Amino acid sequence: MIEIIFYGRGGQGAVTAADVLATAAFLEGKYAQAFPSFGMERRGAPVTAYVRIDEQRIVDRSRIIKADYVLVLDPNLLKTSNPLNSLKENGHAILNLDRSKENLQKEIGDPKIKVFCIDASRISEEVYGKRPIPVTNIAMLGAFASISGFVRLDNIMLAVDKFFRRERAEEAKKTARMAFTIMQGPKNPW
Repeated sequence: MIEIIFYGRGGQGAVTAADVLATAAFLEGKYAQAFPSFGMERRGAPVTAYVRIDEQRIVDRSRIIKADYVLVLDPNLLKTSNPLNSLKENGHAILNLDRSKENLQKEIGDPKIKVFCIDASRISEEVYGKRPIPVTNIAMLGAFASISGFVRLDNIMLAVDKFFRRERAEEAKKTARMAFTIMQGPKNPW
């Protein structure tokens, strides 16, 4: 079983990303569950969403304390909390940051944590235009598909169609493809 925690802000789509990821895993014949955790339900407030994926039935319904993957949709959350504390040993962090992996890895100082950076905010701005709260969720799923290999990008695309309609679906798919391609790129920015 792999466990994933999404950290974001209301309006960025952390809960939707968890639902899309669970649906994509289901489309691959895996068992999956997704569930959110809210504080004050308002735009901009911190939001956490959880996903479990397994080849067998999932009986654990508790909140995830330590995850295999942490996806941080809003880089400002790294200034106010430490989402990396919720990683298991040898966990993976996918961060919405425009920084080099090497510098960030040194800053974190824990070689057991694998850090990956993608500028999902820039991808969001390129696709959706400038917004007060960038929509980074599906771009982060594209990066996750590239890094983890637990879900295929084509199944994320199929799952997107179940949550978005027409133009919104195409925009979301474009962000996923862009992030996936960047993470697979020849320069490997992560």
